[in-house]
Amino acid sequence: MTTTQVQPEAPMTYEQIREMFQETEQMLKENAQSQKETSLQIKETDRILQELGKETDRKMKETDRKISNLGSRLGNLIEHLTASDIVDKFNEAGYRFTRISRNHELKDTKNNILAEIDILLENGDFVLAVEVKTNLTKSGVKEHLNRMETLRRCADACGDKRKYVGSVAGALIAGGVREYALGQGLYVIEHPGQTIEIVAPPKTREW
Repeated sequence: MTTTQVQPEAPMTYEQIREMFQETEQMLKENAQSQKETSLQIKETDRILQELGKETDRKMKETDRKISNLGSRLGNLIEHLTASDIVDKFNEAGYRFTRISRNHELKDTKNNILAEIDILLENGDFVLAVEVKTNLTKSGVKEHLNRMETLRRCADACGDKRKYVGSVAGALIAGGVREYALGQGLYVIEHPGQTIEIVAPPKTREW
């Protein structure tokens, strides 16, 4: 059996100890610099987040204001439509409407709703159906055209020989949508100011 003798490590020289301390000191300096940079980055991130938060709050308040204004505008439009304004305006155009109703529903014999009309103006010869939208779109106009077809079918089934005409109204109406609705023979009702304005189509469509 052989025995291995372990040689004791040679003691560190002064230069080695000094070098070790210098390396440790350098590491501490680098660590302190890294912590300083991290602290600056955190502060910059906090500043950016605060600015983003302020910008988000501003945009949310602006959105709330726009929604509030739009809601007020739509409320004013509906108020004018359900008051005497709309009757007077259409009577000036040659109609003599004697009845106005709101949220009118057409149902079949099984009480199923076939069509809902926001505002209905009537007399002995004509029925005018008005669809009211916050933001009138082309698809909204197409929906109302389909609704007018349904109204005509229901009228025929009931023996109603009156002529049906259509109109769309909106708190917001883009120019292209306005022209499309007029081109389809519908009246367009706008609310640019204190009262409503009715734009007649080049040729009124009758159902």
